[in-house]
Amino acid sequence: MKRSHFLQPLFYSILIAYAIITLFPFAWALSASFKPLAEIVEGGMHLIPQHFTWENYQHIFTASPLFGRWLFNSVLVAVFITSFNLLFNSMAGYALARIHFPGNNLIFALILAVLMVPGQITLIPTFLILKSLGWLNTYQGLIVPSVVNATFIFMMRQFFINFPKELEEAAALDGLNRWQTFWQIVLPLAKPALAAQAIFVFMGAWNNFLMPLMILSDPAMFTLPLGLNTFKGQYISYWNYIMAASMVFTLPALAIYAFFNRYFIHSVTFTGGK
Repeated sequence: MKRSHFLQPLFYSILIAYAIITLFPFAWALSASFKPLAEIVEGGMHLIPQHFTWENYQHIFTASPLFGRWLFNSVLVAVFITSFNLLFNSMAGYALARIHFPGNNLIFALILAVLMVPGQITLIPTFLILKSLGWLNTYQGLIVPSVVNATFIFMMRQFFINFPKELEEAAALDGLNRWQTFWQIVLPLAKPALAAQAIFVFMGAWNNFLMPLMILSDPAMFTLPLGLNTFKGQYISYWNYIMAASMVFTLPALAIYAFFNRYFIHSVTFTGGK
């Protein structure tokens, strides 16, 4: 009892210190987004701006005419990739978990094999395929290669394997076929797994820099991660504009996480006995 009483404050102290170390860079970036460039480059780690200004945010939306387009591109690509992943990964995971067909185990083994292949290895083949299709500098070139993900097919399969069969049997007795059971019974009860998947897929699509860098050359098609790089000049980096744009870039990701967080937490304890 005494040992537990002693260790608890120690654990809380470590967690608080870790939280401060983790949050300080974000707090500094938020503060820098309201500072003029001269105040940033002169050094110092003070979090309260000495010369508070909204000019950085005004500049990125007015003086940078493509910033709004980059924001639109990022939202469009991330939303479509997330939506397609939720649909296709769930359908594939359910089929592998519940439907027994010739080659079921072979397909699952191939999916596991794909998980072992580093994504960087597929970059050049992906580029060549997109070039042959004429999909460079297009939305479909950004979206189609990412509409399925082997990791989340595996995750959804494991979720559906543990899904109560009694619910599906009851649905069958009520006259529902396999497709209706999936849409009306299984998928609504899979919200925790879908929410966890949505968070990770959206974050990956939203923060993706390498794929847009590889296939995009038209500035009007840039996504935000690629567009932020244009604020770096040959001799000077406009950190005040970069920090302001970074805060705008961060807000949608925070909103998605905040919205799906309660489902994400429920995914840890979900049992299906709703």
